[in-house]
Amino acid sequence: MTEKAPSIDLAAWLQSPPGRYLLAWEQAQVDAAVVDLFGFNALQLGLPELNGLQANRMPHRWLAGRDLQCEFDALPFESASLDLVLLPHALERACDAHALLREVERVLRPEGRLIVFGLNPASLWGLRQNLGRLRRRSEPYLPSGGEYIGYWRLRDWLKLLSFEVEAARFGLYKPPLRTDAWLDRWQWVEGVGSRWWPVLGAAYFIQAVKRVHGMRMIGLAKKSRAAAKTAPAVALNNHHRNE
Repeated sequence: MTEKAPSIDLAAWLQSPPGRYLLAWEQAQVDAAVVDLFGFNALQLGLPELNGLQANRMPHRWLAGRDLQCEFDALPFESASLDLVLLPHALERACDAHALLREVERVLRPEGRLIVFGLNPASLWGLRQNLGRLRRRSEPYLPSGGEYIGYWRLRDWLKLLSFEVEAARFGLYKPPLRTDAWLDRWQWVEGVGSRWWPVLGAAYFIQAVKRVHGMRMIGLAKKSRAAAKTAPAVALNNHHRNE
């Protein structure tokens, strides 16, 4: 009988030293990105450990799984009704990442923003994970059950759906170590990595905007005023504010 490979739950992994290291970097990135994004309706899909909308000032903010229950590929929002959608590691853990992206494109209004966080398979962390899979008895370094999507591959997907990448960056250049003490010893590599091999960071951030060719900006302005009066209907709660 073949021995089953060890696995790591995502929530448990986020409590580990590398998980906390990842969350700290992503929280800093998303806070800086969303603070000046304006509109009326914002949605975060997945990873409740990341308070992705806390710095945003849109009046209606939802976290799927806490403020509303829904399937990520069948969102309870009207088409073109959201101004911002945040996907922290949702694509790499989705049953069908393409279907999820298409659904996000549907609910975003023209010029709406999409923010994606992902783990980079072309990194030391990704290499360590793959080596762990080859050694079935060894404990994997990263959470189990996810398919890590390459940065350039994701950019191609976004382009096919008429998203234009506005900003992108990589982070987490420390080796795949398991303790705070060893991670702290490698703090110096952050500056070196971001300068000399930026695309090899363990995680990446992408911010994209939904472009609709031929859409007149005056029409967008009218639609925004209408959205201010009526928020899109959702399945459960009214709206959630992250204070």
